Amino acid sequence: MSEKRVAMVSGASRGIGAAIAARLLEAGWRVSLGVRNPERLSPSAGDRLVCRYDAMDAASEKRWMEETIARFGRLDGLVLNAGIMIPKTVLEASEEDFDTTFAVNVKSPMRLAQLAWPHLEKAPAGRVVTLSSLSGKRVKSPGSSLYALSKFAVLALSHGLRQCGKESGVRATVICPSYVATDMGLALTSPDPATLTQPEDIAKIVHMVLDLPKTASISEIPVHYSVEDCY
Repeated sequence: MSEKRVAMVSGASRGIGAAIAARLLEAGWRVSLGVRNPERLSPSAGDRLVCRYDAMDAASEKRWMEETIARFGRLDGLVLNAGIMIPKTVLEASEEDFDTTFAVNVKSPMRLAQLAWPHLEKAPAGRVVTLSSLSGKRVKSPGSSLYALSKFAVLALSHGLRQCGKESGVRATVICPSYVATDMGLALTSPDPATLTQPEDIAKIVHMVLDLPKTASISEIPVHYSVEDCY
């Protein structure tokens, strides 16, 4: 088994996920990228494995996990980054909108954590890092309320995992950014992209959390590009 640590990153084809994967590879990690369309990325090579992952397809999650363990033989960190935002209020949202949002943002991360857990328990310092949002801590606007509903659940998922790892030493942390300069973030806000939190900023935070020993358990990290009343 390689001594290099291994991380799986969902939604790693662009934005925050791609920045996290790049940061970890530069730091000497082996990284398994879970993406919907692996053919759009350069092929797997060396410490970088590209696998198909679709949050709406539970079978793809299982195959991704199997391919990662077959290739690298271990798992030290799971980064749950993939997510969607349907800009509707809780009064406008259809059942289909609700089901899709929760399938991608909540159910798939929970299933991935279940698959990863036995491998993380074997690691010297297993970690689950979940990307939620400040919308998981407050509802900023009517149009963000469906999204917030799912991100509150993501926050609870991370806290649930944190409790599950109390004895085994698998630590769980949830990161809650405000707007980030990604395609999704820029579609929802109008400030100069240069003033927003950058994907590389979040990647630095994720790397820091993954590097921590079992003796440092951090539950939440709220991140804002400016100053908000509470965060």
